[in-house]
Amino acid sequence: MKNKFSKTLLIIGSLFIGLTSCESTYTDIPADEKVLDGTVEGLTQEELARFLKGDKAFNEVFTRETGLGPTFVATSCISCHAGDGKGHPFTTLVRFGQIDETGNLFLHKGGPQLQNRGLPGFIPEQIPTGATFSKFTPPANTGLGFIQFVTDADILAMADPNDSNGDGISGIPNWIDIPDFVIPFSSAISQNGKYIGRYGKKASAHSLLHQTANAYNQDMGITSVFRPIDTYTNLEIDPEVATSTVNDVVFYLQTLKAPVQRNPNDAVVKQGATVFNQINCTGCHKSELKTGYSPIKALSNKTFAPYTDLLLHDMGTGLDDSYTEGSAKTFEWKTPALWGIGLSENSQGGNYFLMHDGRARSIEEAIIMHGGEAKNSKNAFENLSQSDKNAVLKFIKSL
Repeated sequence: MKNKFSKTLLIIGSLFIGLTSCESTYTDIPADEKVLDGTVEGLTQEELARFLKGDKAFNEVFTRETGLGPTFVATSCISCHAGDGKGHPFTTLVRFGQIDETGNLFLHKGGPQLQNRGLPGFIPEQIPTGATFSKFTPPANTGLGFIQFVTDADILAMADPNDSNGDGISGIPNWIDIPDFVIPFSSAISQNGKYIGRYGKKASAHSLLHQTANAYNQDMGITSVFRPIDTYTNLEIDPEVATSTVNDVVFYLQTLKAPVQRNPNDAVVKQGATVFNQINCTGCHKSELKTGYSPIKALSNKTFAPYTDLLLHDMGTGLDDSYTEGSAKTFEWKTPALWGIGLSENSQGGNYFLMHDGRARSIEEAIIMHGGEAKNSKNAFENLSQSDKNAVLKFIKSL
């Protein structure tokens, strides 16, 4: 079904352009499956209005006068997530200073994130001597609300810490400490005072509020009532962004639509889906999850296809970056959702930059980099006929 709200906005925009130019202008409205932005189906008029407020805030470009910096990574949310898609190496984040569960040893030296740009007169941060680090390419934003409302019980049901089924895959959740401003989900299950993370490369954020407040503070150097400590002075200062604005951005992220698969009935795509399952890629990239209760009715009790299990997996020594977050090991990474991957090039300058740090320049290269628990599936892929390989790649690109 076409996203009527997105199409309405585009039509209004097209009319405005036509009225303000000397010549008639016609704009082709892209089909839902060709773009990542747009709302989930079923929002109320009040929710649509709030989505628009969040969209506007997400696109706000900050300056010195509006709170940017003094050191920062980006000047806006949209600069890291063009079209709500994946980021580019230019916007890649650098995290440093933690190698195990004992915590970050370099918080007093700017950790956990490097602010690699600065306003005139301010020197950007440098990675402190002795700190291990990892690069994180910003992920796509779409479908995040569905991820938020998967219940902890369902996430734990997918975990297999002892590999009881013998498939070589033993996913586990990342148990994290949550800040005081984060209210655990109604379905949350705690373990020794820790909660399950589900956002970020290592699943180090519990909720979209947790993730968004961190992004304002660590990415743009902007304080809020949630994160009042200035990253440059390490002192508590007045909020530089309104609480209502942060909450509007959270709502915007919650209500972005799930990516729509392209050409699902294509024979080769269907062949690829079958082979994808046969070589057990679905051992981690689960093809179906469901939400529990959500205060946003459009997200309640929905079945969706993100191709992730939200769990951490040992990805082998080749992807061990000697940096971690929460209870994750340095070689463990959360299974990234594959939905929307076929549109990643659109937001990445026409090229792929995949894996957690953008090191893979194609889908096939990303598969070949899999190790650890994914080694059996990687080997099985390499042993496929060229026809089956091409089918798997076409299937993944259709997501």
